[in-house]
Amino acid sequence: MKKILIYIFIVSVVGFTAMMIFLPAELGRYVYRFATSAEAKLYGLEKTQVDIGEMVMSIHRTPIEDRETILMLHGFSSDKVIWSRFAKHFTDDYNVIIPDMAGHGDTGFSKNWNYGAKAQVDRLIQLLDELKISKVHVIGNSMGGFFSAHMAIRYPERLLSTAFIDPAGVTSSIASDLERMVKSGHNPFIVNSRQEFDKFYAMTMAKPPWLPDFVLQAVSEKYQNRSEQLAQIFSDFHQKDMLDESLDQIKLDTLLLWGEKDQLLHISSVDAWQAGIPNIKVKTWEDIGHMPMLEIPVESAAVYREFLER
Repeated sequence: MKKILIYIFIVSVVGFTAMMIFLPAELGRYVYRFATSAEAKLYGLEKTQVDIGEMVMSIHRTPIEDRETILMLHGFSSDKVIWSRFAKHFTDDYNVIIPDMAGHGDTGFSKNWNYGAKAQVDRLIQLLDELKISKVHVIGNSMGGFFSAHMAIRYPERLLSTAFIDPAGVTSSIASDLERMVKSGHNPFIVNSRQEFDKFYAMTMAKPPWLPDFVLQAVSEKYQNRSEQLAQIFSDFHQKDMLDESLDQIKLDTLLLWGEKDQLLHISSVDAWQAGIPNIKVKTWEDIGHMPMLEIPVESAAVYREFLER
């Protein structure tokens, strides 16, 4: 509790000072980056960069010790900071590695990179090789869950277990709000105004953590500035390398977590994952949306820890 109070005090002081210096948009970007960085450090995560040849990947990680490692993978258009409040429940007992995957966060974007599942998974294996980590527990949300499943199929010898949080990659019996919108010609991830961003943001979580409006404005502007980049990344992986016919190749112990109010990937997808993977345990939450690890970090982390310790 003392550390949290110190953290809140520091953020408040810095935020107030910044308000006296910066314009509102710059203030939002500054406060968001400072607060998320400070929070990660508070939970024992340090920021570093790893050269994997094709690119330099930005990651949050704990110091690598002689203990099991958890690799946490973010979803499309997100980045490593969404895992901090979930990850803090594991940093005392596990190595934790949270990368910004290609096209996201501080790793950056290049129009020459491939953002498909196979290319992204190969990069993650290169990252583990550079860090000299032979095996990991992998957990991924949305696009990150999709990539986690591909890792389990293509590199099972590198994994200890798999866990998916509202993962992409299978065909649901009921189309989600996102899929209906994409089929109609509108991708809500491609934002052109604050109004469009607010509608999109409301789709991502049923219980989002509180953020001040000037921070939301900064995030909105980031999405608007990245619209062409996000369109290219989405095109590279969406509805490609689907897993419907290959889930039975995942032989590892698997955990599937899902928020029943998910508007991006429909809860009916759970049926396909359960039918396909023999060793799967499922937990759903009635009032939660697409990102349980951010909406209910304590509860979702407890379920994941129980799975790991089983």
